[in-house]
Amino acid sequence: MKNKLFSAALGLLLSSLVSTASAETGVTATEIKIGMANAQSGPTAGLGLGIKAGSEAYFKKVNAAGGVNGRKITLVSEDDGYDPPRTAAATDKLIKKDGVFALFGYVGTPTSKAAMSLVNEANIPFFAPFTGAEFLRTPLNKHVFNIRSSYFNEIELQVERLVTDAGVTKIGLFYQEDTYGKVGKEGLQVSLQKRKMTMAGEGFYQRNTEDVDAGLAALIAAKPEAVLMVGTYKACAAFVQKAAAAGFKPKFFNLSFVGTANFIKAAGDAAEGVYITQVVPSPFDESIPIVKQYRADMKAAGVGEGDYTSLEGYINAVALVEALKKTGPDLTRASFMAALEKLNVNLGGLDIGFSPTDHQGLNTVYLTKVQKGKPVPVGKL
Repeated sequence: MKNKLFSAALGLLLSSLVSTASAETGVTATEIKIGMANAQSGPTAGLGLGIKAGSEAYFKKVNAAGGVNGRKITLVSEDDGYDPPRTAAATDKLIKKDGVFALFGYVGTPTSKAAMSLVNEANIPFFAPFTGAEFLRTPLNKHVFNIRSSYFNEIELQVERLVTDAGVTKIGLFYQEDTYGKVGKEGLQVSLQKRKMTMAGEGFYQRNTEDVDAGLAALIAAKPEAVLMVGTYKACAAFVQKAAAAGFKPKFFNLSFVGTANFIKAAGDAAEGVYITQVVPSPFDESIPIVKQYRADMKAAGVGEGDYTSLEGYINAVALVEALKKTGPDLTRASFMAALEKLNVNLGGLDIGFSPTDHQGLNTVYLTKVQKGKPVPVGKL
């Protein structure tokens, strides 16, 4: 009788422990479910696949070592094709059907915007989106935590280098006609207004197309000395290729979102001399500990040499895991976001920190130039 009572009591205790461990959506005694929706097909697929490859390489390593506080990370991934309605549907599925603990590694400004109402409604963390859009930073959203620097920061560096180093006074814009392009346009206008300058021409194209002819014609007519591009890699590649064929040779700049390796591959010889701002260090610089670690883990995962996009995915995953560790075994969405607001760590040479009033992890911008088919870090133009 005593043994039966003991067994019953033990069973109730274990049941209670399991119930406590799995009290939060997406969390059990052995698993943390993380949801990702981004472009894994279509003309922007290289970005989503890169973010996924980098993050999975680190998650694989963490899981092999026993996970985080005894829980392994399961990444539930959806392909949104860089199409906002598909992003909204995928996000709804991840939250309501798959029951994920947090959302991670979204790619794009219009796509992240499409997810926001669902994020706010579910009170779910939205961690490390691959976009520098200002609406994810200002005003502060308690659910959103950014790792990468903002587009405003990238554009400010581009304009500063053009004006200070090269004496350029006529800067034009080629952009994607949606919220991504409009954020870029606003950032350029802010930087120009600081210097009492105005935009010297603009041209645009439609998302998920390579129909750049009208935009190129508008800029050729405006004759700027430099053109900032706010677009995806296939469209920007088509733009510089057609510009070269037309003899249009301003200084070309692109944002980190373009996906450096994908852009260079798509543009071929026309990529030569294009400047690209980056929000993470060179993926080839093993003097930086986290880059050395990334390259070793990517090799162990069998996913190639690496690039800026997959390095960003990897850094995002490292930061996510560090925050999960800091939260401790009693893991809830609320406790995770509270731990994030106290996070201040050096991750292999990168200082990443948040506060209750600042959800921006990194602010550094690096300048690179395509030389002999490779992105080479540069100081001045």
